[in-house]
Order: sequence, then structure tokens, then C-alpha cells
Amino acid sequence: MIGLIDANNFYVSCERIFQPALEGRPVGVMSNNDGCVIARSAELKALDIPMGTPAFKLEGLRRRGEIHLLSSNYELYGDMSRRLTQLLRDACPEVAPYSIDEMFVYLEGLTTEQCEGLGRELRQRIRRHLGLPVCIGLAPTHTLAKLANHLAKQASHYQGVCLLNGHDHTTEALLKRTPVGSVWGVGHRLAERLAIGGVNTAWDLRESNEKQLRKHFSVVLARTALELRGVPCLTMNALDKPRERIMTSRSFGQPTGVFAEVHNALRRHAQRSAEKLREQRSLARAVMVFLNTNRHRRDQLQYFPQELIALPSPSDDTRVILDAVRQGLERIHRPRYQFMKAGVMLLDLVDAEQYQMSLLHQPARDRHPFLMATIDQINQRMGQGTISFGMTNAPAAWQLRCAHRSNRFTTRWDELMKVGTHPGAIDACSSRT
Repeated sequence: MIGLIDANNFYVSCERIFQPALEGRPVGVMSNNDGCVIARSAELKALDIPMGTPAFKLEGLRRRGEIHLLSSNYELYGDMSRRLTQLLRDACPEVAPYSIDEMFVYLEGLTTEQCEGLGRELRQRIRRHLGLPVCIGLAPTHTLAKLANHLAKQASHYQGVCLLNGHDHTTEALLKRTPVGSVWGVGHRLAERLAIGGVNTAWDLRESNEKQLRKHFSVVLARTALELRGVPCLTMNALDKPRERIMTSRSFGQPTGVFAEVHNALRRHAQRSAEKLREQRSLARAVMVFLNTNRHRRDQLQYFPQELIALPSPSDDTRVILDAVRQGLERIHRPRYQFMKAGVMLLDLVDAEQYQMSLLHQPARDRHPFLMATIDQINQRMGQGTISFGMTNAPAAWQLRCAHRSNRFTTRWDELMKVGTHPGAIDACSSRT
């Protein structure tokens, strides 16, 4: 049996853990640079405020106190996700994080009753220890577990935990009322193509001929149909397949053409990309640096350069990648342009464990994997950016706008929650004694 644990309104829930006053109120979390709404509480959804609404359109509601808008606090969200993953690993044989707020767990050898019981116990434990509300879907396959999780969220009588065995009347009824476009892995365009052939619901897809699906669509869709029948076709390795390229990019808080400021932004992106590279145990053969001006400002000069730098040998060393980024920026930077975005992409990735590097031709500074591992461990424990290469100025133009960001309660000593007693309460207690 496979379980999918999905945190409800994850970003908003993380904020409410440390700000209980937000419970029951319309809350939204904004994207980078406070651009648009990317996460909504149930109360905000009830106001018919769509996902992606520009934040400036909601400024009036925010100022009147009718809604609460918060800047993204990714350091807090990432740490809460890590804690959730660790809690699940302490309780389940195998855990596979799928996204920041979704984790698959694998419960082999347990009966359906034991799986459902464990699901309810996990939900209570997560709420008690982390304060996160979650829903859990249990089923024989990943695709059905996704649908079971959706049902656990929508139907209150499941109390947050839904189990589908793949062959009962509940599963059939759910699949018959689920549009095929809502099935995991079936996008909008694919759903339109399927509808032409009379496949409109998840049940229609389940009953479709596997060979015909493979012939006219893809092997992946044929496997999805089998998954809907309760036949496992996806594995942990498939879900955790390393990325073929890694990119980190952000828009600036305000445009800048100053070389040092652009370099600072790219340096931070390069360090984060190198961490991601080591997380999936890959090496990069090349680094791409790119810059963008604001294409919407037709009154300004436009320039969208990019530069590809081949590395001397495949590497995951941050210092090697930083050198390549500096070389690339020196080639493409033009001071007369106002840049609004910069990014770093690591390309031509290879498996670090399978690739045999020759120490005779390897640069001396690239012979210290323990240095990179130590830096990663410290940053994971103490917060991203605790140790970095080079200094950056806090008020730099490329820094993101985050005027409404909450404290990073779990990773910064100076932003821990403060607990105290109101002075008036102390005086009242003293007078009574």
C-alpha cells in the first residue's frame, strides 16, 4: 500500500503555526517580489480571489484589514518540510518526498486496516508535533493515492484519511465522476485529445485498451491507465529521477546595471544550484549564465544575453561553478543596460557515483568533497546561506522585495518566537497574593 501525505494550504499553514491570530482569517502568500498570490487559505478562496491575482489589486482589502497578505518565507517553509519528512521517516519504512508539501510513504506488509490505522495516527502525530494539518490518501498505486488524497480533502466524513483498494464501489464511483484532466499526469491538451476519442473521465481511461493508448498516445499514459486499475507501474526511482539540468533564477527587487550587484545575485544563484547538484549526486560539465532586461519597458534598451562556459572537468564544487559564472558575466555584462533578472543553469549533468574522475588531471582545489559536504550540512542545520562564498550587501538592488515577510522562526536565532507575560497581569497576580 502507498500513502500520499499532503499538507493543506502548506504555506499558509506554516504561517499560522507561529501566528495563531491568522486562524480563521483570509490569508494569502505572495510570490517573489510580492508580485501575485501563490497560496490561499480556505477563507481567501471563499472570497473568490483566484490564484495568481496580482497583489496590487488586493492592496485596498489588505489596508482595510479584510485580508492578510504575507511575503514568501521559503526558509521557514523549507525547514517545516524537512521536519515533516523526518517525522515520516521515523514512522515509515520508506519515504519519498515528491514536493515541498507532498511525501509518498510505502507501507509494504501491512493490511488495509493497519494502513488506515497508521494513516490516522500519522495525521494526529503531525498535527501534534508540527502543527501542520494534512490529508492522507492510501491506495495500491501512486495515481490512486493521489485521487484518494483529493477525496480525503473534499469529503469531510473521511476525517482527512481516505483508503481506496482499487476495486471497490467507492473507487469506481470516484473514477466515474473525476474528469480525465484531473488525473495525475494528464494535462489540459492531452485531456482534449482523449475527449475526442470518448475518454472523458478517469474511469474511461481505466477501461481503455492499454495497447491502443501506447500506440496513439504514450507508454506513460498506458501506465497511468494500469495504475487506475490498481496495478503499480511507478517506482520510487522514477519519482526521484535526477534532473537533467538545474536552474536557479530570480527577478530583482529593482532593475540594476551595476556589475557588482548583478554578480552578487548570480553568485547566490550559483551556490544554490551547486547545492541542488550535490543533493542529487550529480556533476555538471557546463554552466550557463543569462541576464534579462525588463521586456515590458519598451522605453528602455533591451538585452537578453546568455553565455555557456564549459568546465575543465565535471564538478559539483561551488568554487569551480562560481569561477565559471564570473567568466560568463564578464563576457556578457554591459553597464548601459538595466537588468531585471539573472540566472544560472547547470547543464550536461552526469552521475557522480558512476563517473570516474582522474585525480591526476583534477585541479587540487576540486579534491576536497568533504569541504562541500560540511558546508551543506551546516546550511541545512543552521539555515540556508549561513555559510556562503563572498559577502553580499543587504540593501542591494537585486534583493527581493518582501515587505510583509514573517520571521524565520525555526532557523534564525534572532527571529525566534518571544514568550512573555503582560505587565498588567503580573501586577494583578501580585495584588491578589
